[in-house]
Amino acid sequence: MFAATPLTGNKPDQYAQLAEQARGLLHGERDRVANAANLSALIYHSLPDLNWVGFYFYDGIELVVGPFQGLPACVRIPLGKGVCGAAAATRLTQRVIDVDAFPGHIACDAASRAELVVPLEDAQGRLVGVLDLDSPSVGRFDAEDQAGLEDLARIFQESLG
Repeated sequence: MFAATPLTGNKPDQYAQLAEQARGLLHGERDRVANAANLSALIYHSLPDLNWVGFYFYDGIELVVGPFQGLPACVRIPLGKGVCGAAAATRLTQRVIDVDAFPGHIACDAASRAELVVPLEDAQGRLVGVLDLDSPSVGRFDAEDQAGLEDLARIFQESLG
């Protein structure tokens, strides 16, 4: 059985510990739903000041909500719309300090004030979806969070084979 351990040290150290836990949690499992469910729970319960962590998967047309932790979410997001759609369309991580300042932000949870969205691709570079984190605090995500969460997204992508 997997047991998460509390994170210690500075932020890069904490992300390194979280990455190690994620590798252990996802090791040997190839199912994307199972891995997305477990990874979203691990992140949500390990990092402070989050109100939503989850996945949106690309169905060939738009992003569709996948496993997550938090309040019920928007079900479908068109590519290029909102923070998730922008990350999917550009294939670039979107780190938004204040979602109210992001043109076209989609407010699935009115309590969300900051957002970080990492695009996910398969080994051939095709869009798989996005990893989405929301916080009720403006400015919650910095460059260290972005680097750590991009690493966790790579671990997820690698778990799929």
